[in-house]
Amino acid sequence: MTDSWATFGADLHLEPVGQGLRSGLMEALREAVRSGRLTPGTRLPSSRVLAADLGVARNTVADAYAELVAEGWLTARQGSGTRVARRSAPRRTDPAAAPSRPVRPGAGYNLKPGSPDLSAFPRTAWLKAARKALTAAPDEAFGYGDPHGRVELRTVLAEYLARARGVYADPERIVICSGFAHGLTLLGRVLRRRGVRDVAVESYGLDVHRDLLTDAGLRTPCLPLDERGSRTGEPAALRGAGAVLLTPAHQFPTGVPLHPDRRAAAVDWARSTGGLILEDDYDGEFRYDRQPVGALQGLDPERVVHLGTASKSLAPGLRLGWMVLPRSLVGEVVAAKGVSDWTSGSPDQLTLAEFIASGAYDRHVRSMRLRYRRRRDQLVAALAERAPGIEVSGIAAGLHAVLELPPGAERSVIQAAAFQGLALDGLARYRHPDAPAARDALVIGYGSPSESAWAGALDALCRVLP
Repeated sequence: MTDSWATFGADLHLEPVGQGLRSGLMEALREAVRSGRLTPGTRLPSSRVLAADLGVARNTVADAYAELVAEGWLTARQGSGTRVARRSAPRRTDPAAAPSRPVRPGAGYNLKPGSPDLSAFPRTAWLKAARKALTAAPDEAFGYGDPHGRVELRTVLAEYLARARGVYADPERIVICSGFAHGLTLLGRVLRRRGVRDVAVESYGLDVHRDLLTDAGLRTPCLPLDERGSRTGEPAALRGAGAVLLTPAHQFPTGVPLHPDRRAAAVDWARSTGGLILEDDYDGEFRYDRQPVGALQGLDPERVVHLGTASKSLAPGLRLGWMVLPRSLVGEVVAAKGVSDWTSGSPDQLTLAEFIASGAYDRHVRSMRLRYRRRRDQLVAALAERAPGIEVSGIAAGLHAVLELPPGAERSVIQAAAFQGLALDGLARYRHPDAPAARDALVIGYGSPSESAWAGALDALCRVLP
């Protein structure tokens, strides 16, 4: 992991993980000298100032300075402070003959949201499904295929989504895509061709989704958000929009479900204006304290596009997603996909179809639901014991939690965590540019670490909290 610190006029790239804070700081300073970002004679800040800037103990910086002085990288003279040593230029070597410096593999912990536990991918069950699916596959399955997606997968998805998420679907309404981003890109093209200019988005969400819509020529006005979810009942919030992008089951990243009144208000808006609701059901299968909130699409299948993927339930590397579309939209989306854009390979689609049909998908989801619930409970318990002043929210579902911080603490906590090899995201990372700054918080993805790394990641988190 690498982080950048703007310090004494130079960006100091720190890679402390796996080698200790002092060693990480030393290597960052060496690299800054090698690259010329710290020029000979540059005066470094005092150990006290740099320690405060980086959020580490003063002795850590003092020891690093002393060792770099001994190695000849720095000089230290009373009254002159610590400076970059004036060294002769290194002898030039033939780049082809120079041995490449080994790249140290990434270490540390990652608690950023957005990924499941990849170590839990059901390899054996997936391989079994792949063997069975490929053995039974017709020859034409290995051709260019249908841009709608394999009918085998669309058929089992229609049954599964109706049973598990309350989605009204039949195979003809489903188009397979290579994940949510691909589906949103296709929908952006279709909406723009229909004359839509604005697609409202929630005031907190992923910037990459806003960028995909913007790239399609659409504006993304900001929809206000509070403790009951997006404020879909306010006419002014959706005025001029031809569509709205929502995460109704578990708002990302705040974690609140859309209140029933606001779910109804969103559908009423779509019916009265002819608008569309784009429902991102990114982790709707993972609810812990009661039955999952049903998909919004069930309220009006002709006004809601339901988008789902296997990225959270299985793995994002599969690149498998789906759209359940209003009938009037199917032909336009398939046309936008184009005769040369199939993206998701037929063998993987057939494997997922068999994986679902055999019951292996349900078993895997149940297993992961128990694992993630246990992690959520361990997170809450650890915070109660070691950081009792931190309030936790958004934990009824999904793979992430929101940790409230004292005003002004978000940036410093993230920096301190990065220096110790812990990757975190703050709530501000997901705020729409037009949304007012609200509160300081962390968005903790407790799904990402492997089972072996989880305890260490949780301990590292507790150490950096105020």
